[in-house]
Amino acid sequence: MISLTGQSVLVVGGSSGIGRATATLAAALGAHVVIASRSPEKLETAASSIPGAGRRTVDVTRDDSVESLFADGAVWDHVIVTGSEVRMDAVKTLPMTTAEAAVDSKFWGFYRVARFANITPGGSLGVVAGFLATRPAATRALMGAINGALESLVQGLALELRPVRVNAVSPALVQTEMWDGMDAATRTALFETMAARYPAGVIGQPEDIARQLLLLAATPYATGAIVTLDGGASIA
Repeated sequence: MISLTGQSVLVVGGSSGIGRATATLAAALGAHVVIASRSPEKLETAASSIPGAGRRTVDVTRDDSVESLFADGAVWDHVIVTGSEVRMDAVKTLPMTTAEAAVDSKFWGFYRVARFANITPGGSLGVVAGFLATRPAATRALMGAINGALESLVQGLALELRPVRVNAVSPALVQTEMWDGMDAATRTALFETMAARYPAGVIGQPEDIARQLLLLAATPYATGAIVTLDGGASIA
């Protein structure tokens, strides 16, 4: 079991999904946790369920908001970015404004955090990318491109920010709130279909990705690592 006792962990996107699971586990491992996201309401709800967690509001699509998040000069042991707003559709039908917003949220959002975050030497910066970076799919071209760019950025930053360590976890389908817009029957059918397709026989849970993110954070030997954690989807 890894320990984060006495360490500070900031989870950007920590009010829901993978981020909330990461913050919850980090707190259980002894870390002082702060969660950040755009929604004050979601932040309040999430923070109330994580012992001792602090909360900060941030919009990763705005330079001034991200800069303000780190303006107090606090130095973090680990910063993990999990939140983004990305809509997936075919290139021919996805409006340009929606496509640009997706890049701004997931790619440039992480870039902004990397630019402004204050991280202790030997600490870490982590991000959730996605297996579509190396396993393209129709109607998912934009997501694959964003994830591929993120993975490349992670490895470049691992050299540029050293001795701060920079890593990514790239999952396939994870059962989070992002799928709540579907009706229940359609959502259940999707999860069952994909679970049957993946060699692991299950889809991802937020806690699966959280464990890997924190293992990378706690491992001094890990930097520039892209961990594909996808139930075997990329080899199926």
